[in-house]
Amino acid sequence: MNVLHISVECYPAAKVGGLADVVGALPKYLTKAGMETGVIIPRYSLPWINQRKFTTVHHGEVRLHHDNIPFAIQQLDSNELGFPLFVVAIPGKFDRPGVYADPSGNYYQDEAERYLCFQMAVLKWVASFAKKPDVLHCHDHHTGLTPFMVKHSFEFESLQNIPTVFTIHNGEYHGAFSWNGKHLLPYFKVEDIGLLDWNHTINPLATGIKTCWHLTTVSPSYLEELNQKSNGLENLFRQENPKSTGIINGIDSEVWDPKTDPYLVQQLKKSVPNFKKKNKKALTDHFGLNPDLPLITFIGRLVREKGADLIPDLISQFLYSGQQASFIVLGTGDPYLMDVLGRMGEHFKGFFHAQLEYNEGLAHQLYAGSDFLLMPSRVEPCGLNQMYAMRYGTVPIVRSVGGLRDTVSDVGEEDGRGIRFDHFTLDDAGLALYRATEVYKSKKYFSELQKRIMSLDFSWERSAESYINIYNSLTKK
Repeated sequence: MNVLHISVECYPAAKVGGLADVVGALPKYLTKAGMETGVIIPRYSLPWINQRKFTTVHHGEVRLHHDNIPFAIQQLDSNELGFPLFVVAIPGKFDRPGVYADPSGNYYQDEAERYLCFQMAVLKWVASFAKKPDVLHCHDHHTGLTPFMVKHSFEFESLQNIPTVFTIHNGEYHGAFSWNGKHLLPYFKVEDIGLLDWNHTINPLATGIKTCWHLTTVSPSYLEELNQKSNGLENLFRQENPKSTGIINGIDSEVWDPKTDPYLVQQLKKSVPNFKKKNKKALTDHFGLNPDLPLITFIGRLVREKGADLIPDLISQFLYSGQQASFIVLGTGDPYLMDVLGRMGEHFKGFFHAQLEYNEGLAHQLYAGSDFLLMPSRVEPCGLNQMYAMRYGTVPIVRSVGGLRDTVSDVGEEDGRGIRFDHFTLDDAGLALYRATEVYKSKKYFSELQKRIMSLDFSWERSAESYINIYNSLTKK
């Protein structure tokens, strides 16, 4: 194959966040553009994987200190994803009912061992190929040691001329672990030990940045932000800037198509107002909300980086001030925050509802039926939700950060797309909600705004072309 993507998430097989959406879409569009592209992830005990048939294509074992860990590479029999999907079955390491945590939200405590086993198994398999891939494309810290092992481990010398691309989807997480775990790594030259170190730990994110052939982030603005704030890696990002590129993610326009989306009560035919009205009514009827008020929705993980901790006070302040709108929150995350939002549903009955779960179908319906999507993120490397929202005629209310800044211009500007605010404060976010409700009252302008954002092109074709150009520059094609 031309490109092998190595990741721990891939939609729809294993999804926690936007990483899965990218790894599940980019290879499809690369394949359409004529590149033979595959994806390999761990084999989890998840419903989508368990319900499908895989064929074993390779057996092997990896050394983890004094243990030899057996593994099997299995290929999905169907081509339903539009590209070959491979999974690495490693008994005792990944055959669990969660990607990062168990169903109760308890994170697995053997992260370093699991990801090392996965990466070494992938490289053992690739080393067995008669014809090697042109490029290994690694995603986030979980695969950050792969570029190092390809270049510097004795065991994988046959791979050292394969270019590696390392994409950072979320630089908040480094995957760092103690030097006491050095013995878990495959043997390497002692003079290369500094490539693994950052702040006296083995730091997979830093190692991936140092040793990859080309570094990408998922938006130009996010690349700039990492140069200024990246949990201690600022100087490293500046140093490696010459080999770095920010590329905005696309969205899968086949999955996210209002004309064909099977999750919707009403698919888009000719009339955008009719499409929005019927989908909104389905939501307000179901959740007991007023269809005449603007409907503002939050969809995503209820965690600090998404700014979810601002939501309870923001909505309470808005409603107590006498302003009127309906709110829906969909997501899971911080237990305390989930408890607060659950109790708010009783307190603001008829104006607020919290659906505290992961629900893909409801998410699609919310994008179609809401008037506004709220994204008050502290950090947003690219953001896909705002693009899904605009594709379905829902106006984004976003903080000016990362990819949100790159994709959402303010309605106060020419050709504006949404409502933006700069500072992570109740005052700034509250003003953004007020501005949204004022825009909503101007029915003609709001309808034109909905139609305009639905016509924007956020498809993967342009982004895929940017990656193809990087691959070709590395392979001199």
